Amino acid sequence: MRRIMAIVTLASCLTGSGVANAAELRVLTAGAFKPVVTALAAEFESTSGHKLSIDNDTAGALLRRIGGGEAFDVAVVTPGALEELTKRGKILAGTPIELARTSIGVAVKEGAAKPNIATVADFKASILGAGKVAYIDPAAGGSSGIYFAKLLATLGIADAVKAKAVLVPGGLVAERLVTGEADIAVHQISEIIAVKGVTLVGPLPTEIQNFTTYAGGISAAAAEPDAAKSFLAFLGGEAGRRVLSAKGMEPAQR
Repeated sequence: MRRIMAIVTLASCLTGSGVANAAELRVLTAGAFKPVVTALAAEFESTSGHKLSIDNDTAGALLRRIGGGEAFDVAVVTPGALEELTKRGKILAGTPIELARTSIGVAVKEGAAKPNIATVADFKASILGAGKVAYIDPAAGGSSGIYFAKLLATLGIADAVKAKAVLVPGGLVAERLVTGEADIAVHQISEIIAVKGVTLVGPLPTEIQNFTTYAGGISAAAAEPDAAKSFLAFLGGEAGRRVLSAKGMEPAQR
């Protein structure tokens, strides 16, 4: 009986120690990288004992939120945003690492005819021929929306598209196809394939394609910096690379 009691006591102490050492990490991620984070969350939690609280927004919005003092442990945004946050003392110097990149694609509702986007001329004609075109509102700070707005100006069709634009403040642009609010959606491919009921037509033509890189950094005020570093290493390691392709992304070109 004494031996049994000793084993129970030891097990209790070990369990208590594990709970005490577990951390709850607040992860702020740009929307395009969120599918990767959520796909890996359960595996990280089960192997590390830590818990994740995940929130997403546009890269620009996260820059403003973190700059305004919002608490977090790990942030995944663009390298430029991380550089700015590091200068402000919000990101631990030396921790940012590039994780992945994604390109911009075109989507339509499942079952709808696919527009021709094989060449720049085809893409331009398809955008002009669409009833409603959905994309991230550039004012919201989303990378794809900012680029697409500039592209429309470069192609000389900004005014024509403005009249039929469905500007999305954040989140999954392709959802506007499912609801019938738009006929074509232009967004990061990683976020297009996350929406059920839509079809990815394909990426933008090579000549006008734009890649957005996402990088991760640790909060300078992280309560559990070692746990945060372990999660960032997990994202940038074999586990992270394993899910990138399925989520419409590829390893960053370091």
